[in-house]
Amino acid sequence: MEKALQQSHGMSYAEYQRNLDKRIEVEKAREKSYMESARIVLEANK
Repeated sequence: MEKALQQSHGMSYAEYQRNLDKRIEVEKAREKSYMESARIVLEANK
């Protein structure tokens, strides 16, 4: 998880844990990515 977080968001897990603003930023990016993926899957299944 540490390596994935570092590669995807440019921060360590420790930094993610202690900084609420960065944690919110990461979770918003994850949700956006998930929604884009879900939209693509929905379009592909039409």
